[in-house]
Amino acid sequence: MKSKAQPVKYKSAEAREKDLRLALYRIQKGRARTGESKVSISAVAREAGVSAALIHNQYPAIAETIREAQGRASRTMRDDKHTQLVSERKKAAGYRQEIKELLAKVANLASINEVLLDENRVLKAKMADRKVVDLPPKTQDV
Repeated sequence: MKSKAQPVKYKSAEAREKDLRLALYRIQKGRARTGESKVSISAVAREAGVSAALIHNQYPAIAETIREAQGRASRTMRDDKHTQLVSERKKAAGYRQEIKELLAKVANLASINEVLLDENRVLKAKMADRKVVDLPPKTQDV
């Protein structure tokens, strides 16, 4: 018995890309034949009747368009991350500068503290000496 298998007809890349774009459009407008409501590569693949791997491997521009529709475009995400990185680096530089200034203030205060401690020692020694005479407090002239 002879097989009467029909030769498989493949769609051209342009026709397949058009189907994918239409599938994406239908999902975005809420008119998907498969009932899909969220935009994703898998949803577009089901709507177009192809595999998600086909979109990833053969139609990267469509995959990027779908990611943009999701708000997760790789370029957009990369640019956002870079902007955040630059902002955080500026903050870190500001914090490093502030730390440097605060360390200088701490060193200055430590120096002043040592001088005051030394003065306290001298004054305590004078107070302990019996030869020191206490002077009466000065009165202010009115």
